[in-house]
Amino acid sequence: MSLAVGAVSSSKNMGFDENKEGGEKSTRETVEANREADGEGGRMSRQVSEASVYATEDEEDDEGNKLELGPQYTLKQQLEKDKDDESLRRWKEQLLGSVDLNNAAETLDPDVKILSLSIISPGRSDIVLPIPEDGNPKGSWFTLKEGSKYRLKFSFQVNNNIVSGLKYTNTVWKSGIRVDSSKEMLGTFSPQLEPYAHVMPEESTPSGIFARGSYSAKSKFLDDDNKSYLEINYTFSIRKEWAAT
Repeated sequence: MSLAVGAVSSSKNMGFDENKEGGEKSTRETVEANREADGEGGRMSRQVSEASVYATEDEEDDEGNKLELGPQYTLKQQLEKDKDDESLRRWKEQLLGSVDLNNAAETLDPDVKILSLSIISPGRSDIVLPIPEDGNPKGSWFTLKEGSKYRLKFSFQVNNNIVSGLKYTNTVWKSGIRVDSSKEMLGTFSPQLEPYAHVMPEESTPSGIFARGSYSAKSKFLDDDNKSYLEINYTFSIRKEWAAT
């Protein structure tokens, strides 16, 4: 699921599917190649590879690999920069849209506020998720029915400056074992009065006895500079039926 269950959106992601013949063959060929290349070290390479699949909740995220980006500019500076390039000028005007350039803030850092998070499932009322100020919902944040289809919807406000490369990341654990990690690139957005809305692609929760239970998860909204605008640490459940409303 994208918010919390994107990581467990299929039984395959959680290891419920049986190994396919092609996958078994590929694994055998890889192990044999490691043994031929490294001798006894091949066994160690295989062990490390297998262990890396089961990352624990204590391991750090991969967001630490920060890109080296160029200097930031205010909105007014960005308009002045390359003003003689007609194609760049038109692109900037299209990107900025309805921004009042006369009153544009001379602020380097964009301000992104996540206003709402909802889970949409066909035939049901939207599950609106309140966002605590500290980003840590108390208790189980929500419950989903196994084998159900859903979409994640959220709205956000951009102020001060253009936010570049806004993305959503999500990591899910079960019993302390990481079962999946996903990332969704949202795009680049200019500041405007009206909030932006984004709906994630439809996904399905897994089903079966091994899929049911409690999960812990971490969701983040970051930009190209890896600046975090919201980090949510929470738990959720997958059950036989939806939670009573």
